[in-house]
Amino acid sequence: MREIVFDTETTGLDSNEDRVIELGCVELVNRFPTGRSLHRFINAQGRSVHPEAQAVHGISDADLADKPVFGVILEEFLEFIDGAKLVAHNANFDIGFINAEFDRLGVPPVDPGLVVDTLAIARRKHPMGPNSLDALCRRYGIDNSHRTKHGALLDAELLAEVYIELIGGKQAALGLEVSSGNESGDENSGSTFSTVSPRPTPLPPRISDEERAAHEALVEKLGEKSLWHNLRA
Repeated sequence: MREIVFDTETTGLDSNEDRVIELGCVELVNRFPTGRSLHRFINAQGRSVHPEAQAVHGISDADLADKPVFGVILEEFLEFIDGAKLVAHNANFDIGFINAEFDRLGVPPVDPGLVVDTLAIARRKHPMGPNSLDALCRRYGIDNSHRTKHGALLDAELLAEVYIELIGGKQAALGLEVSSGNESGDENSGSTFSTVSPRPTPLPPRISDEERAAHEALVEKLGEKSLWHNLRA
């Protein structure tokens, strides 16, 4: 199963007017980071960065002046996410902006069935909150000390770690999944099946010879009609 954990930074909060100016994506396969990522800064095509947005992510109009417009990075982005589920924190915000950019370029919107919202998962799992990305990093012991401002790639990398914890911890990414003969069904249900190999060397017995002899003596004393005698046979 392939998933893309992603984040966006924008010029403001209105997806109809504001633009995506940074895009960060991290690839997971079977809930394990592959090391593949996509990171692009994007020219806002005349839309100025709102001061409040700049205070959050630190990206200025000058920073974007020589960057490509969304249409230039479109094919690269579509190729990177092709066939994958899209994982985002407060996904409605990020997907709303992505779909707005797609619409301007005549590209169909993202299939809602492919979107995973980690904020919704966190609210179900931790109903008392808080469930911001920073709060979840603290909850799961994920180092986010280098996150002084929001950044799309950094936030996607942190979210990938948080997501693995939210869906069951590090064991969810150990690659122990095996086919059940219906892979699409397994992916849709989120179920995983693992196999455990036998130990190369059996563990030593946990009872001593003296304890074993004492048990045998007790069974003999109980007689042939006892349950223990029948189990021994």
